Amino acid sequence: MAGNSFGQVFRITTFGESHGEAIGVIIDGCPAQLVVDIDYIQGELDKRKPGQSKITTQRKEADTVRILSGVFEGKTTGTPIAMLIPNEDQRSKDYTHNVDVFRPSHADYTYQTKYGIRDHRGGGRSSARETAARVAAGALAKLLLKTQGIEIAAHVSSVGKIYAPNVEINNVQEFIDEREKNIVRCADPATAEEMIEFIDGVRKDGDTVGGKVSCYIKNCPVGLGDPVFDKLHADLGKAMLSINAVHGFEFGSGFAGSEMRGSEHNDIFVKSHQGDVTTITNYSGGIQGGISNGMPIEFTVAFKPVATIMKNQATIDSEGNAAEISGKGRHDPCVVPRAVPIVEAMAALVLADHWLRNRNSKLS
Repeated sequence: MAGNSFGQVFRITTFGESHGEAIGVIIDGCPAQLVVDIDYIQGELDKRKPGQSKITTQRKEADTVRILSGVFEGKTTGTPIAMLIPNEDQRSKDYTHNVDVFRPSHADYTYQTKYGIRDHRGGGRSSARETAARVAAGALAKLLLKTQGIEIAAHVSSVGKIYAPNVEINNVQEFIDEREKNIVRCADPATAEEMIEFIDGVRKDGDTVGGKVSCYIKNCPVGLGDPVFDKLHADLGKAMLSINAVHGFEFGSGFAGSEMRGSEHNDIFVKSHQGDVTTITNYSGGIQGGISNGMPIEFTVAFKPVATIMKNQATIDSEGNAAEISGKGRHDPCVVPRAVPIVEAMAALVLADHWLRNRNSKLS
């Protein structure tokens, strides 16, 4: 199966299935001498792990990460880094009902048709459980970016039709601390309470709901990204759309920009008192011509409702016969609270890769 690797210089390959022995990731291209804060990496995984609250799946996984190679005396050695996360709470019996039945809006039918075989237990390789490996790798990428002062923060900006007001991030850590005070991971406390109540009601109804995660990248230097096919926003878009349940990506003004005039939308350049070039507005979302311009990078990722619902649905079986299926097992009523660290991780992987690639862009 192709498509398991991501990145050019800072490159990851993930492995494992939802109900296998473990999931993991190989990271290649990470520079030597990077101090590895294992507590920080574990902390990022803890934000993604299941069983966190009443509005997430009740699967119990510690998601304890083990680093098997590439680190010596607390620093990277420049060799491939292997990380392993054991699966500890599989309940494969929860999926016996769909051995020969295709779940609506899941990857069951497409996997079976493409490969002639599929792991019906939680979706196997197509399960969002795989994203734990990305978060582990993304945490290492974040540590690399922090050495350059680049910081990434995301939060849940909408659930269903409940929208949080636009937030201004002056201090990234304070923003993250505020976000982590509530189980939905929205940086606006009043909106968070409304979201939590709504998601819990959807859960009790046996249904699911979608939402959006907005991400902000601060202190990104000018020059990351390449022309034509390797534009920075194109790679960010691919990274986000590779996450399970993502159905939309927009950066800067996004789709709203299509309703504006050029005279409104153009970001006017000015020189700050410190001598830096900035823009008065940031409709470009920190990226122009596919290359970072030094302004904050801003984008939003839209997630569909989780496909498994606790209601009877019509479908077909592997022979094409009409069938009925009802969700069983432990599933998120809304994926966005646990998607926040995944979005941050994928953004970090893109930025780390482009930062390393950019070091060879000119002689001096």
